[in-house]
Amino acid sequence: MIGMKDSTQKPSAGRPRGFDAEKALDGAMRVFWQKGFDGASLTDLTDAMGINRPSMYAAFGNKEELYSKTMERYVEARTQHLGEHLGAPTSRESVELVLRDAVARFTDPNNPNGGCFGMQGAMTCANLSPELKEHIEDMHVALEKALRQRFSRAIDDGELARFYAVIYQGLAFQAKAGSGRKELYRVVDIALEKWPRPSSKGSKASSAR
Repeated sequence: MIGMKDSTQKPSAGRPRGFDAEKALDGAMRVFWQKGFDGASLTDLTDAMGINRPSMYAAFGNKEELYSKTMERYVEARTQHLGEHLGAPTSRESVELVLRDAVARFTDPNNPNGGCFGMQGAMTCANLSPELKEHIEDMHVALEKALRQRFSRAIDDGELARFYAVIYQGLAFQAKAGSGRKELYRVVDIALEKWPRPSSKGSKASSAR
């Protein structure tokens, strides 16, 4: 009939088809997590995202830009989760929540390739541009910065923040290497034993707060 749209009409060339951008990014993230940046082909990515290449380019840019967007999505979700833990009443509680949650996530059998997507990115992105490598490195230090800000309320010791940030990263690598959840929780227990004991001075008495 005149005036009715043809429901079979295809979208114009280069125009993104209707799809859920967040689900598409999650699909691309799983591929990058499993195969790394270098090992992920465009076919792998578009199949996982449920879109064609023109739609991918139009919505997310090239492969490197897509990788950057998946990393940002991952870090944004982790940062929000981290913020919830860092809001605990004491610094020690915050660190314990962060580390135990990290173990649970790093050893989650539903993870595409174990460990941490952010940590894996640092090991599998040899062909990325210097600008994106720098961007990834900035995201890697976000945890230490967050811990340092949390500790600044009670502990004037940046080395302590660095220590637990390294523990966090080590948990990711150990999980990737196949260490089990029980074993990694034991590492957390040992790390928490290193927490400084409050001294008799008033300024230090709140070090665990």
